[in-house]
Amino acid sequence: MEQIIIKPKKIFSWNDFKEVWQYRELLYFFAWRELKVRYKQTAIGISWAIFQPFVTMVVFSIFFGGLIKVPSDNIPYPIFVYVGLLIWQFFSASLSDASNSMVANQPIITKVYFPRLILPISTIITKFVDFAVSALILVGMMFYYHFTLHLVGMLILPLLILISFTAALGGGLILAAINVKYRDVRYVLPFFIQLLLYVTPVIYPASIAGKYSWILAINPMTGVIKAAQAAILGNAPINWLLLLISFTICLVILGSGVYIFKKTERFFADIL
Repeated sequence: MEQIIIKPKKIFSWNDFKEVWQYRELLYFFAWRELKVRYKQTAIGISWAIFQPFVTMVVFSIFFGGLIKVPSDNIPYPIFVYVGLLIWQFFSASLSDASNSMVANQPIITKVYFPRLILPISTIITKFVDFAVSALILVGMMFYYHFTLHLVGMLILPLLILISFTAALGGGLILAAINVKYRDVRYVLPFFIQLLLYVTPVIYPASIAGKYSWILAINPMTGVIKAAQAAILGNAPINWLLLLISFTICLVILGSGVYIFKKTERFFADIL
């Protein structure tokens, strides 16, 4: 009987895209399974996707907008911070789940072959559902504060989500590869994400940094969140240069993530 040995490639190539596409039904299955497991036996189900950013917005509005009086570029603070939180929650949740995707699916990885890239991608796909549900609150807030969604905001929002997806996937691939060997990632990552929130203009405008605003520009989510606030709220023109810088950094992160992931993929089943 002929024996076929399947070995993962060390270098990412166009064939990997083709392979992921060939296994697209498995990708849909993993994404659907992730949604079902997450909200199984919960009292309010997918409404948790609304609860977290909404309550976070209320807390930030009370302490930062009300007590500390953080400026918000002449925009009501609750809607200003909620726009940033929408993008941030999508990115942070995607990064966190993608980094744990290999360890969480250990029984499958060690028994069956399939493109391992499907796992982190599928975990991030489910976050699109959460984002869409959470955006309903933003629509209600815009009516309440008498804001009109500009056409440019509707057109640029998919691009901003794509850039956030790129950053989360790239970072998630790097952390997923590290997490297979060093389980410290699950403990360090929440702390890192919390720190990253405070160097991202979510709860404050980037202009508050003054001459040090270039430091914030290194953070790829800065350009994305600023563009979202400018496009949706119309409080400032979109800084296309900053957005281009963010997109470029995200592509570098994605390229690095894919390279590291593919280089270490052949050891996953043995280590897990």
